Order: sequence, then structure tokens, then C-alpha cells
Amino acid sequence: VQLQASGGGSVEAGDSLRLSCVASGRSFKNSDMGWFRQAPGKGREFVAYSRWSGTSTLYGDSVKGRFTISREKDKNTMSLQMNSLKPEDTAVYFCAAAKGQIILTQRTEENQYIWWGQGTQVTVSS
Repeated sequence: VQLQASGGGSVEAGDSLRLSCVASGRSFKNSDMGWFRQAPGKGREFVAYSRWSGTSTLYGDSVKGRFTISREKDKNTMSLQMNSLKPEDTAVYFCAAAKGQIILTQRTEENQYIWWGQGTQVTVSS
């Protein structure tokens, strides 16, 4: 199983970026997926979650209203549209996938996600 994240880059505050994550090696059509990020010197932070069907999403407070997570029809591809980027969004962004469905109260927990991508760097300058 492999998750490949891409789309990171260096932008200015207020710009947008779209991250993609392609999962391979098994079907993820019944697996919840999510995005986390890690800024220099900080722990990993929950960013966004999507139910396998794409019908339920959840966002971290710091990105709510600016970021949008989506799943493609094949369910093995996930995207994160990031608008109105801020310098504090600078981090390495990781996509992750669970084995199945995650209960509501645990969707922000790293340990619920079994497979992880390698990360893609997002740098936002002021």
C-alpha cells in the first residue's frame, strides 16, 4: 500500500494551493481518509477528514472555512483545496488512510489512520 501526496509549494499569503493524494495497493473505497500537517518544531496536527463516501467531512479549527477536502469517484484519490493561505499554514502536509470507517470522536486522532504518505511541503510567506 502506498500513499503519494503532491501539490505542495511556496506561495504568498492569500494564495491558494491544491494538494492531491493518490492511494494504491488496495481499494480505499470503504476507507476514511484525512490530512495532517507538521510545522517545524511542532507535533502533527489534524487538518481535515473525509468519510469514504465523501459525504461527511471534518476540519481543524485553524483551517475551517479556508480548506476543502474531497474524494474522487474512484475513492483512491483525495484532494485538499487550500485557499486564503496564511504563514501559519507552513508545514509538511501528510495524507493518511484508515482501514475502514472511523467513529466520530476519533476522526482527528493520528492512531486511527493506518497508512501515511511521505508528505509534501507547503511554505507560505507573508
